[in-house]
Amino acid sequence: MIRGPRAEAVPTLVGRAAMVVGLLDIAAGTFPRFRHSRMHAMAEVLPGSFGPFAAALSLCSGVLLLLLAHGLKRRKRRAWRAAVALLPAGAVAQFVYRHSLIGVLISLALVVPLLRHRDEFAALPDPRSRWRALANFVLMGAGSLALGLVIVSVHPHRMVGDPSLADRLTHVFYGLFGFEGPVDYQGNTSWTVAFSLGALGWLTAVTTIYFAFRPEHPAARLTQEDEARLRTLLAKHGGRDSLGHFALRRDKAVVFSPSGKAAVTYRVVSGVMLASGDPIGDVEAWPGAIERFMDEAKAHSWTPAVMGCSETGGEVWTRETGLDALELGDEAVVDVADFSLTGRAMRNVRQMVKRIERAGYETRVRRIRDVGPAELDRIRLAAEDWRGTDTERGFSMALGRIGDPADGDCLIATAHKADDTPGEYGDLKAVLHFVPWGTDGVSLDLMRRDRAADPGMNELLIVAALQAAPKLGITRVSLNFAMFRSALARGEKIGAGPVLRAWRGLLVFLSRWFQIESLYKFNAKFQPRWEPRFVVYRHSGDLPRIGFAAMQAEGFVNLALPLPRALRRRRTPSVPCPHAVPEQNIRAA
Repeated sequence: MIRGPRAEAVPTLVGRAAMVVGLLDIAAGTFPRFRHSRMHAMAEVLPGSFGPFAAALSLCSGVLLLLLAHGLKRRKRRAWRAAVALLPAGAVAQFVYRHSLIGVLISLALVVPLLRHRDEFAALPDPRSRWRALANFVLMGAGSLALGLVIVSVHPHRMVGDPSLADRLTHVFYGLFGFEGPVDYQGNTSWTVAFSLGALGWLTAVTTIYFAFRPEHPAARLTQEDEARLRTLLAKHGGRDSLGHFALRRDKAVVFSPSGKAAVTYRVVSGVMLASGDPIGDVEAWPGAIERFMDEAKAHSWTPAVMGCSETGGEVWTRETGLDALELGDEAVVDVADFSLTGRAMRNVRQMVKRIERAGYETRVRRIRDVGPAELDRIRLAAEDWRGTDTERGFSMALGRIGDPADGDCLIATAHKADDTPGEYGDLKAVLHFVPWGTDGVSLDLMRRDRAADPGMNELLIVAALQAAPKLGITRVSLNFAMFRSALARGEKIGAGPVLRAWRGLLVFLSRWFQIESLYKFNAKFQPRWEPRFVVYRHSGDLPRIGFAAMQAEGFVNLALPLPRALRRRRTPSVPCPHAVPEQNIRAA
């Protein structure tokens, strides 16, 4: 299931070699001095270093090899095919134009390890979308403009006059489309520059067209059959993990164990196969689902990772896969039987709740199935409007929807206040949404409130939910997840060492953007017990990549270009489709 270092070494070395050759090709086609330096002997045998076409062909082969290098390191089959086709083409060019046998040998020498280890390059393509075409156009266009400006400017002694920066940029822009610009050169340099700029423009156009018109791989979506199977597993084993119900997000994919008694849900983000929480189902069947997960990661050369699994889940993952685990933070769990507003420790929460109740607020705690359709529509619109960010957030601890008919067991707590001038959503002032955790628990999904409402809405609704829990048969409530909670708690105690204090200081600094300290302090108000959660990873070098992918999945980093909020906002209530693409929400204060 886990590839050894030797198996991973060949694709990595081949990818790095392709990157080096690509950079040398670009340098040979861009900088005239490079071709007459000590690197001349090496540059002369690179594909595409000849005549008026030298710069254009060098740039083409160099840029393409750079694009292929990452795919080769990830063992992508398509990258292997493209590299095997590109290098012989360069060898033929060497022989036809320069009659260079050394150039042919160099090109074939690079092909040899590709052919010899072709079985190593068997990874399937990644999921993709039309956004790749737009991203390619923007990035390749910007890179072509920057590289084109370098090409235009590296021939100062052959340049006629002293054109301004604006003239050079204009020349680059025209050249990318195959037209003559305002800059002129002596001798054949004009042809060299023209061919180079034309090649860059051609590459940008061809790669963009390829991404735009190739068959689109569907994004991760749960089918109705998959969702039904997951709900069956949750009905039997959903009480084991508080994050189990979040596996029903419909923008996740799923793999089942051979017996069908366990499953792992995941999403692929930036080449990382990101699972969340523990596997769903019978613990005895977890290894089968985990093995399917790892096989899928191997087939696509994705980086496997798990965010927010429990201690038991982490032990099974590490035992079955050889992966490693790192404590990520703690989940706050309140036992309803032990909760009380009395005592000095609850003084602040008690005073805040009493003050808000005296201000005229009232609360309602109900199951989703007990809320009418019109009120659910109003709650959905309010939750979207009160979202604090332009992009939806949530993945590992968010369901992504409110009021779906299939989620009748979900719990919703609302705060209301009768005003003289009712707002757009009537007397509704705040919303908390909980998902089922087995038959006797709930897990917090989202918290939204009207920004014009009094502070303390979240505390009010959490207390209301905890007080109403016994009547609803709920004995435990999972609140927010606090990242690096133990580090924050130990770092503020007397006697903490300088390293721990420095680590806590960094976390406090990062809390300005990621709510690390604020969520910890908010959760601590309710005197919960802390359940550790872990991230599972393959190599320590993968952690930055996994962290970035997790931030993308959770919505903290958005690489897409979203529509303006005014165009995305729904102004008319709509009845939710039982299997529609869901909203996303954040499980945070």
